[in-house]
Amino acid sequence: MAKKSTTSTTRKPNAALMKPVQPDEALAKIVGSTPLPRGELTKKLWDYIKKHKLQDETKKTNINADENLKVVFGGKKQVTMFEMTKLVSGHVK
Repeated sequence: MAKKSTTSTTRKPNAALMKPVQPDEALAKIVGSTPLPRGELTKKLWDYIKKHKLQDETKKTNINADENLKVVFGGKKQVTMFEMTKLVSGHVK
């Protein structure tokens, strides 16, 4: 049986995730209008979803849109978490 190395490599943060992005007007209603890193943007988006209880009760991977999110989701009433990230990326510069 091979021994695992005791030295660990430190992970470097992904520079693309750390670079601030500018939310457009529709997304700014949810996360604010100041530029912020993608990780922080995602965190604020989830805070909004949880605060307004928009996560579907029966299928947790689905997000139900309120009026603000419907604009970001391209008019859809419900999207999956994975679809949401793709749709949100179209609202940042």
